[in-house]
This record gives sequence, C-alpha cells and structure tokens, in this order.
Amino acid sequence: MAAIVTTSFAGGLAAKAATSTIPVVFLTGVDPVQFGLVSSLNRPTGNATGVAILSNTLAPKQLQLLHEVVPTATLGFLANPTNPVAETDVREVQSAASAMGRQILVVNASNDGELETAFAAPTHAEALLVMSDPFLQSRFEKTAMLAARNALPVMHQFREFPVAGGLMSYGPIFADGWRQLGIYAGKILKGAKPADLPVQQSVKVELIINLKTAKALGITFPESILQRANEVIE
Repeated sequence: MAAIVTTSFAGGLAAKAATSTIPVVFLTGVDPVQFGLVSSLNRPTGNATGVAILSNTLAPKQLQLLHEVVPTATLGFLANPTNPVAETDVREVQSAASAMGRQILVVNASNDGELETAFAAPTHAEALLVMSDPFLQSRFEKTAMLAARNALPVMHQFREFPVAGGLMSYGPIFADGWRQLGIYAGKILKGAKPADLPVQQSVKVELIINLKTAKALGITFPESILQRANEVIE
C-alpha cells in the first residue's frame, strides 16, 4: 500500500494507530496537534500529514449569526456525544453563548432515531446549531426535512443544507480542502515524505442563506447579514 487517505479525524487516528510506516494523508476539521494526529503543523514528523479545515472552530461564529437572525429564540446545540471532540465543542459553544449573555440547550443525537427525537421533543430549543460531526453533517437532507416539519430555524455547516431547504449555513468551502488533500496525496505517491510536508490549513468559508425558508418561518434576515452572504437562495 502506497498511502492511506482519510477524510475524517477518527479515520486519521485509526490509520495512524494501524501503521507507523505507510504514509497517512488526512483531512480533518479539528486541530490535528491538539488531538494527536501530528506533533506540529509546520513539522509533522512521523508518517502523517494533511489538511486542517476550519470546522469545529467556527461554532462560536455560527452561533452568533444564528442569534442575530433569531435574537429572542431559545438556542440549542445539536451534538453527537459519541464524537471524541463533542465535550470540547459543547464547552466552546456554551462559552460563546455565555459571552452573548445567553444560555444554550444541548441536544444529543448519534443515530437517526435520536435525530428525529431531538427535533420532535417538546423541550427542544427554538433555534438550533448543528455540531460539526460526520454523522450529523451527513444527514443534512433529513435535518432540513425535520427542521421544516417542526418550523425550526437551523444553522448548519454544509452549503448543501440550505440548498436542500434548510435556513442557513456557515462553514468551510470543502472543495478547497479536497483539492489540497489531492495535491498532498499526489506528492506522497511521487515519493515525498509526510514529515517534509507541513499541514495545510484551509480557511475559506462561505455563508449561504435560503430566503424562501426564512419566509416560511416568518424570519426577516438583517440587511447586514444579507450583505455578507456568499449566496442567497430565493
């Protein structure tokens, strides 16, 4: 095997644990140093390197945008408790909410049944931020459907969410991260060593808004947010 390419934090850790000789090229949304994928961004050492995208670190900004759109709503954070970084993400979101003078309700879901319950429960929040998590992000169509069914404003990370009918998304341009991942995989296959390739950081983000959904929810976006949007779906 010439190289292992992985597109998740958990996959990167598993690949690194499985081998110390086969090059590992990862794409991750968490800090690869903090969570043990590499010892340094500039000098990875070992057999792993890759691309770190702005993902989990965007939660405070996502929460702020959601609060601006629905300033009086009870805010919730939809988290997957089985994700290794869930506790860290919850603490950061709670801290961000506290800085805004708000409290946030943590709602957990790690499978499809719990996801439906999270939206249908009578104690659910009045507006929801979705955690950056492989399971939750992969259910963007189901989440959009549940949000519409329960008339719930939701902030997601994937642009596919508002395209599917969700209210809004603010997150990385994943195509840029994929492009950088492919470039590094190509270099590894041509003989480059992971230790000689600094971890790349993909920092491009985009804000997507669905005005049709906003109208159905009775929401009027502040002009300041509309002007910052990369795309407005009407």
